[in-house]
Amino acid sequence: MKKIILLFLMIASVISQAQNQKIKKLIDSEESKVIEWRRYFHENPELSNREFNTAKKIAAHLKSLGMEVKTGVAHTGVVGILKGGKPGPVVALRADIDALPVTERTPVPFASKVTSSYNGIETGVMHACGHDTHIAILMGTAEVLSKIKKDIKGTVKFIFQPAEEGTPPGESGGAKLMVEEGALKNPDVDAIFGLHIAAGTDVGVINYRPAGIMAASQRFVIKVKGKQTHGSRPWGGIDPIVISAQIINGLQTIISRDTELTKEAAVITVGLIRGGVRSNIIPEEVEMIGTIRTLDYSMQKKLNDEMKRRVPAIAKAFGGDATIEIDKGYPITFNDVKLTAEMLPSLQKAAGKENVHLINAITGAEDFSYFQKEVPGLYFFLGGKPLDVKPEDAASHHTPDFYIDESGMKLGVQTFVNLTLDYMEKHAK
Repeated sequence: MKKIILLFLMIASVISQAQNQKIKKLIDSEESKVIEWRRYFHENPELSNREFNTAKKIAAHLKSLGMEVKTGVAHTGVVGILKGGKPGPVVALRADIDALPVTERTPVPFASKVTSSYNGIETGVMHACGHDTHIAILMGTAEVLSKIKKDIKGTVKFIFQPAEEGTPPGESGGAKLMVEEGALKNPDVDAIFGLHIAAGTDVGVINYRPAGIMAASQRFVIKVKGKQTHGSRPWGGIDPIVISAQIINGLQTIISRDTELTKEAAVITVGLIRGGVRSNIIPEEVEMIGTIRTLDYSMQKKLNDEMKRRVPAIAKAFGGDATIEIDKGYPITFNDVKLTAEMLPSLQKAAGKENVHLINAITGAEDFSYFQKEVPGLYFFLGGKPLDVKPEDAASHHTPDFYIDESGMKLGVQTFVNLTLDYMEKHAK
């Protein structure tokens, strides 16, 4: 009996090695396509809820692989369903597809020259956060898995999500709307995986964290009203620009003096301020728009309450009026602890154990968190920094000089494939 068991294990090992080699060859052959797709999307970016051509290209690719494809999910989202040849769980893989209102400055030949209007401001449009790489990686993963369809023990859902960067004012969208419109249903998803390229992390490295890995994010709008007057006679009016400056300083003291930062990090940032039309007119009104980042919900409530108290109080002290509106925003991106521990070997198998690093939580935010509120999810970071660039010299995400080393994308495909097949192997009935 022992000899029979040993022989069985040896045969299973040989089959497994042959399958792994087959998959590796498929991924290697896919790399050039992934890079080509990435460059197309980079050169042709579209803003949130406006990803019409992006969605068409994704849908055409999935249909060419013989998948059932749903379009128009959450306005411009695409969902592809690949049914494996054997019964098993449903695994979802997600990529975000929208670009940012950033004017590109990188010297690459496929740099974006697209322009648009955002918040009433003329701007360039750029994939300045790497969503173009996410799309290409997931399209490559879809093609690899479709070629071994008969061996897949379950079903794979490929979720291409619009508006991760936030919807235009007054619109709905993103992961929240995809969930509401049933992206995780029919068939019901058992686990979901997502990745984000990281411009400051070496190519070949994967960073992960169980539990909270990214912050909750909220958008706020402050409107400060004063009294218009000639710029040479400030005493004849009430200056909302000066009041706005005091409010900004007051918001920062909430962080520096009233927030227990040894517990978790927190950030309040004013990203837009506008008011006035010329140098010698003190305007009547100023508008400020910003973001709040928190990793603890009790801390989030405290910041919200204090901002709502402090903003109108500061304005009143200087003779003006101010209102503040705070959106509910994105939840904390929370990696299911059990799922993360279970899938860690899959990450290590893809990148090598020495290249998989446990990290602290970061104050970036992701609406992937809406998917994680519904089903167990794992979100991780994929290195995209050239090895010859120092981390401090790498351009940040959301900037005109944002740059990604395309050689890192193949590892993204490998990791998605590993996570999918390994999860199915463990949970197949």
